[in-house]
Amino acid sequence: MTRSTTQTAEVDFYFDPACPFAWITSRWMLEVERLREIELRFHVMSLYFHNEGNELPDWYRSLVDRSIGPVRVAAAAAAQHGPQVLRDLYTAYGTRIHEKKMQDFDEVIAESLAEVGLPAELAAAAHDPSFDEAVRVSHDAGKDPEAGGYVGTPTIHVDGTVWFGPVLRAIPRGEKAAELFDSFRVLAGHPDLFELKRTRTGGLDYS
Repeated sequence: MTRSTTQTAEVDFYFDPACPFAWITSRWMLEVERLREIELRFHVMSLYFHNEGNELPDWYRSLVDRSIGPVRVAAAAAAQHGPQVLRDLYTAYGTRIHEKKMQDFDEVIAESLAEVGLPAELAAAAHDPSFDEAVRVSHDAGKDPEAGGYVGTPTIHVDGTVWFGPVLRAIPRGEKAAELFDSFRVLAGHPDLFELKRTRTGGLDYS
């Protein structure tokens, strides 16, 4: 039986700041939060850990290798100042990485920490592997225990079920965002559904 869409939804969203699809899905969830009763929590995951041992194109390997820096800083910030800081820190990161197209992640980190009022000293965590354990703990918490690992990014937990996606090309706004969530929640609650997919057309739209 699916959970009623009138009940408060529990949503855990796992993000790597470098992933454009996670960024779009996260902005959709923030739209949903304005219009539906949901308890939305943000957590870090890592494209770097997700791709351990994988052969990647050079351009993507470069991105994945650099992506661990902002994630380490996010994990350090959550450990020292509480997980509630992740929402605003991720927004600051994503605005720079995806909308402003900033390539220097050290610069992204420094500006983002300043914007959200976190100590500048946290930036040092970007190059400190000692924070990898905290990242991995959060990363592993996002995994589907029945599947043995992620199926992709973004990863989202809805009412206790673990999903890859939804993967969106553009950010739904207003009531359309809420309608999409209502529909997704019904599908997510079906015990036998495990995949939907179609070909993407058009470029990414962050507006």
